[in-house]
Amino acid sequence: MNTGDMLGSGTISGPEKSGYGSMLELCWKGEQPIKLPNGEERKFLQDGDEVNMTASAKGNGFTIGFGNCRGKILPALDDSHYF
Repeated sequence: MNTGDMLGSGTISGPEKSGYGSMLELCWKGEQPIKLPNGEERKFLQDGDEVNMTASAKGNGFTIGFGNCRGKILPALDDSHYF
């Protein structure tokens, strides 16, 4: 892994839609698009999309977490890159 790599290691989801933890769950495997605040719809991330994640967890007298973890989806390299 390198600095800037995005990693998804799984989710902890709730039983209701408001508790779903991944885009795949929210869009029902691409069957129900998600409407974004700007009116666009997405089933999956697209080139140029940016993802920003933050998280924290509070325990008995402590808080752990991380700050902004941001990444941008770049276009795939064409096959000539591998030859």
